[in-house]
Amino acid sequence: MCKKMCKEFMGFLKEYKVIGLAIAFIIGGAAKELITSFVDNIIMPFISPILPGGAWQTATLTLGPFIFGIGAFIGQVINFIIIAFVVFMIAKNILKEEKISKK
Repeated sequence: MCKKMCKEFMGFLKEYKVIGLAIAFIIGGAAKELITSFVDNIIMPFISPILPGGAWQTATLTLGPFIFGIGAFIGQVINFIIIAFVVFMIAKNILKEEKISKK
């Protein structure tokens, strides 16, 4: 019974390409760290003079008992846009795709 179950499990892994997905997930995590480091250490120093002081990142909006971290959210939006642009450039240049179109 165990042999049959193991064979079915291996068939499942192969059919749904779970091993490849796991590898892609691990590499994606490492790529995310690389891109985040690129944004934080290479790109953001150029953007900081445009948004001087960095105090905007701690800006909050208070509505009654609720405190919203607007500055932190805006910082993450800027980070996301830069990371998305870097990923776009990698896909366009390194993968040598002539045109990236949305599906």
